[in-house]
Amino acid sequence: MALIAPALLAADFTRLGDALRFIKESGAPMVHVDVMDGHFVPHISVGQPVIKSVRRATDLVLDVHLLIERPERYVQEFVEIGADRIAIHAEATPNLHKVLSTQAGLALNPSTAIESVADALGEIACLLILSADLGFADSPFLPRTLAKVRTASGVRRDRRLDFAIQVEGGIGEEQIEPLGEAGADILVAGSDIFQKDPGRRLAELVRRAASLRQVSRV
Repeated sequence: MALIAPALLAADFTRLGDALRFIKESGAPMVHVDVMDGHFVPHISVGQPVIKSVRRATDLVLDVHLLIERPERYVQEFVEIGADRIAIHAEATPNLHKVLSTQAGLALNPSTAIESVADALGEIACLLILSADLGFADSPFLPRTLAKVRTASGVRRDRRLDFAIQVEGGIGEEQIEPLGEAGADILVAGSDIFQKDPGRRLAELVRRAASLRQVSRV
């Protein structure tokens, strides 16, 4: 099986309460929020006040992806305001070992190889692999991501590690089965859920992900 993590930034921001409610009702266990600073990626999204508000509004697992430069400045603050899971980018800091010591997960851009962070994989609970160019609207899924997920899954198996593999970017119904078979545990979906009839769409994605044969850690 795999889990679906709906990306809240794709929802209608005038109806975030409704979005959180149908995410819960669909059976999805978590909600994903991308925090962008306009430097590490081109756009600015949300920050601490929105994360704090989302935390007050739901008991879903709050999964925060920091697409920001020097994330070591803010990881602890996001934990204190309610983030249950945090992923920071290896490319965003020269002090990766210090950030991981706070139990942050690790995120990788599409062009960053798994092998480049091999030494850090034993320190993390989650590896987030970007499967599209985030920060750009409707970026397509990159097919080479499947090989990258297989590599990460192989490292996890061979070294007997226990990190979850999460994939984000351009994910729709057609990617769920291949990613699950490759070893992905958590799939972040946004536009494919929220563009039309989101409650029904999310429930279908959750059902499909849950029906996959067990190949991963969740």
